[in-house]
Amino acid sequence: MRRPVVGVIGSAHLVENRFPAQRVGERNLLAVKDVVGALPLMFAGTPEITDIGALLDTVDGILLTGARANVHPTRFGVEAHVSYEPYDIPRDELALELVQACVERCVPILGLCRGFQEMSVAYGCSLHPEIRELPGRMNHRMPRLDNGEIHPDQDVVYGDRHDVHLVAGGTFAKIFGKEKIRVNSLHGQGILEPGKRVVIEGVADDSTVEAIRIEGAPGFALGVQWHAEYNPQTNAVNRALFEAFRDAIVARI
Repeated sequence: MRRPVVGVIGSAHLVENRFPAQRVGERNLLAVKDVVGALPLMFAGTPEITDIGALLDTVDGILLTGARANVHPTRFGVEAHVSYEPYDIPRDELALELVQACVERCVPILGLCRGFQEMSVAYGCSLHPEIRELPGRMNHRMPRLDNGEIHPDQDVVYGDRHDVHLVAGGTFAKIFGKEKIRVNSLHGQGILEPGKRVVIEGVADDSTVEAIRIEGAPGFALGVQWHAEYNPQTNAVNRALFEAFRDAIVARI
């Protein structure tokens, strides 16, 4: 059997605040290589460069990564506001169409953090710019020092922060072999109102949505709010998720 290829979406970035570029966090690439056993293929998160049809003719799966930018609020019927910034509008345009194309063509797709939000919005969800501002919610942002700077220890930044409660007998409960897991938390935006085809299968202690699947998808179409690309080589939860992604890819080849 040939080695599978997984497309990993890029995000807009300005090098030295002057040179437009596309970037992908290396942890995403290593997760695809080490756990999925696939060749990670970076592609630009902009329709100006990436043709979705040609991309899906080339890859065996798609990984939608996390990113600094949020999905633009006009994508779910809300006026633009500074609280939703920053944006990556070209990635929105590509990713939302790509999600639906993957589902229609039965191409396995896994969304992480922003990718989870892209999958949600593609199927009708609305988002809140700061989920921690809602009554009863915890701060889901990454850990910071007292002076406001990001914590210097990556193991603290990506450390497990809260439990996720999974639907009994659901897809995620089967993947993890349990109905409660513990995950990291590095996001501001979160699902506010779910779309009709977005099935919620995992929530945090404060009811923040953490795991979804797309109803009626003929293939693997899952998203998680946490950063599962962090250390799936040794983290049992994140490894199980990427292994399930791998199994879906291998079954399709």
